[in-house]
Amino acid sequence: MIITPNTEELEELLRAAAYNNAAWCAAVSRDGGFTAQAWSSPRRTPPYYPDAVTLTRDTDAAALLAGIDTGAPHASVKDSFAALDLAPAGFEVLFGAQWIHRPASAPGAAPALEWSRISGPAELEAWETAWDGEESTGLFHPGLLDGAAGGAGEIAFLAGRDAEGRILAGAAVNRTGEVVGISNVFSADGTPDDEAWTGALTLTASLWPGLALVGYESGDDLDTALRHGFTAIGPLRVWIHPG
Repeated sequence: MIITPNTEELEELLRAAAYNNAAWCAAVSRDGGFTAQAWSSPRRTPPYYPDAVTLTRDTDAAALLAGIDTGAPHASVKDSFAALDLAPAGFEVLFGAQWIHRPASAPGAAPALEWSRISGPAELEAWETAWDGEESTGLFHPGLLDGAAGGAGEIAFLAGRDAEGRILAGAAVNRTGEVVGISNVFSADGTPDDEAWTGALTLTASLWPGLALVGYESGDDLDTALRHGFTAIGPLRVWIHPG
């Protein structure tokens, strides 16, 4: 189900989701700064991560773009409220997605894998290799294990292992305020997507009991999230400069 944010409560929830995601991007990027309207980095961010994330509907587009390197190839902006028109500045819409929200509660089903929180650089490298499917590139740096980088609050990498200890599913979560953001949910070939969500939700509920979850998804991943108790609460867009 998709809900149009037409109440103050939903609008606050959208802002909380946007800030949570911006804090996560800041932590991964190890750069940038926050204003009341956005987080942005003056230098190109790591692969898959935007150079700016808006925090309000009325973010000033000109000021936002002035804070990033629009001359760099593939500069990008996460338009958290799908409210900006960056086409006049040469940007194109890369994709659209839906913010999602799940009230605090444990999943009904129990995970099949053994789930635990990643600890230490070696485990994080193994987690990233499983997430990537091929190798670890260092995108998720060890500083993230400290949980305070970039103002992201508490951070945890979650892993579901089989009896031999192989990581077959996982997710990244970060808490800011009264919400926990979930992202990078993955499962290895042959592992059902439902296992990744069930295991991640179960472990997150034990780490931060009583807190709601937020994130964003699209396509089949959105359908899976909705099946696991999330509700779509509003659209976002990612703009990219072809460079």
